[in-house]
Amino acid sequence: MSIRFREIEEKDNAAIAALIRSTLEKFELDIPGTAYFDKGLDHLSDVYGSEDSAYYILTDDTDHVLGGIGYARLDFMKDTAELQKLYLDEELRGAGTGYEMISFIEDKMREAGFSAAYLETHDNLRAAIHIYEKAEYREIERPAEVVHSTMTRFYLKKL
Repeated sequence: MSIRFREIEEKDNAAIAALIRSTLEKFELDIPGTAYFDKGLDHLSDVYGSEDSAYYILTDDTDHVLGGIGYARLDFMKDTAELQKLYLDEELRGAGTGYEMISFIEDKMREAGFSAAYLETHDNLRAAIHIYEKAEYREIERPAEVVHSTMTRFYLKKL
């Protein structure tokens, strides 16, 4: 099976929202203060796609949605984009695909002119934390401007 990235389209909204919600449920994070309750979760194709934000879908040969990852300008840190909504189908976890997704989105952030990447995660997401740290994100103190109040870990990387 080959996988590819493409920009999100309206037809992807339901599939990526379902993947995000099922993943958060699995890790007991289907609670307020997480992406589970983001207003735009069911319409990500409308949320992303400006000069300061983009969201990409990971698909297989049949265009089946296997994951997604995006970024958006972070207003409270200069020249920084937030890595957002990295979710991956359970069947692909542990195969290095998460690293490939991070590398891909970091390239897109650089192309958009950002010099740093920020992300938020939760202690329950041990595998994600491992990937972020191995991808050279360094943990920072919780910024006062955090929107997802349930998040417990915060990372920054120079691009």
